[in-house]
Amino acid sequence: VNLVESELFGHVKGAFSGAHEDRGGRLLAAHGGSVFLDHINELSPAVQAKLTRLLQERQYEPVGSNRTVTIDVRFLAASRFDLSELVRKGSFREDLYFRLSIMPIQLPPLRARAGDIPLLAKHFLEFYAEKHGKEYPKLHPGALDLLCSYHWPGNVRELQNQMERLIISSDGLKQITSSNLQLEFDETSG
Repeated sequence: VNLVESELFGHVKGAFSGAHEDRGGRLLAAHGGSVFLDHINELSPAVQAKLTRLLQERQYEPVGSNRTVTIDVRFLAASRFDLSELVRKGSFREDLYFRLSIMPIQLPPLRARAGDIPLLAKHFLEFYAEKHGKEYPKLHPGALDLLCSYHWPGNVRELQNQMERLIISSDGLKQITSSNLQLEFDETSG
């Protein structure tokens, strides 16, 4: 049994080794709300098929069950790959693609949106300063310039991790300079 399938659709006791009790799954827990499926292109063909049926009929069966569950859930899906290209290559179900493509949003990678970096960096610094009970350090203009010129291979998550790392290691630091940054790769690569 695919772990993702069990997590999403739930399972009944005895459906597979380790299924010691019935479990509702993430979809049932989201009934009346929304589900975000990140890296949707990585779903197995079997899970893609089951998800396609769910999107069409709003019904599914938990793993190991013949009982039909009906839910009302809004789906948001993301992929760092062009799903239409994956459909053309045969690695993503066309019918699932069209059921998900009601309102597609193309979001360029962070390196193509340098203007967003100052706001995101400030937000993450403030968030993690509060989370870790630390003082909020300011970003020196030189550090901000370096952040804006960096190619961000890890996209927004890399920026987020960089800001948390700075907060965790910033005991008493009032201002973050370029020398405080620990970027994974030099800014000329990529």
